[in-house]
Amino acid sequence: MYTILLIKNNLTPKLLPEQQQAIFILSLPRSRAPSPSVFTHSRAACGQKRRFRILETPRRLNQKTVNSLGDLVPFTNKLYTGDLQKRIGITAGICILIQNNAEKGGDRYEAIYSFYFGDYGHIAVQGPYLTYEDTYLAVTGGFGIFEGVSGQIKLHQIVYPFKIFVHFNFYLKGIKDLPKELIVETIEPNPSIQASDAAKNLEPHATVPRFTD
Repeated sequence: MYTILLIKNNLTPKLLPEQQQAIFILSLPRSRAPSPSVFTHSRAACGQKRRFRILETPRRLNQKTVNSLGDLVPFTNKLYTGDLQKRIGITAGICILIQNNAEKGGDRYEAIYSFYFGDYGHIAVQGPYLTYEDTYLAVTGGFGIFEGVSGQIKLHQIVYPFKIFVHFNFYLKGIKDLPKELIVETIEPNPSIQASDAAKNLEPHATVPRFTD
């Protein structure tokens, strides 16, 4: 999976506490990724591990038909600017399964993860991730240009027949104006979108300073 980033700056040069900057991020699957991995913590599968790609149905190591409380899903995704022209970093974190909702056909997770932007720093978030509806997570802090940040993130999942996209809307407060190279026009999600060749090949003009890999 890799992630596309769009940052939109609506601020005046002097930041006021009540003002916000909006960041829009789109997460896409990649076909040859070992992330995420699921570690089952149910009684029937204690100590066992299974790996799967997001769009594949995993081969279960037990007879369960649903996930169980305590299952862990560590993950990492690549970050690109919203126009897919520049590689900027990664996401990294873990989701803990809290509940399977049979009526809604999905799961509820507690998510803890960070968005890394190379020399610019990182943003940490925490909160619920529901596979069946939009959710909001809290921005818990940041480092570098994001030091002192607060706010929230809206998570919206878009499902195509053969791909899953996750669209993030960040609403940030307490930081200075964001770098111009991160402020780009976004693209609409569709099954065929992918990063530019220059960004995928990590060419110098298509990466931010010391991007996180």
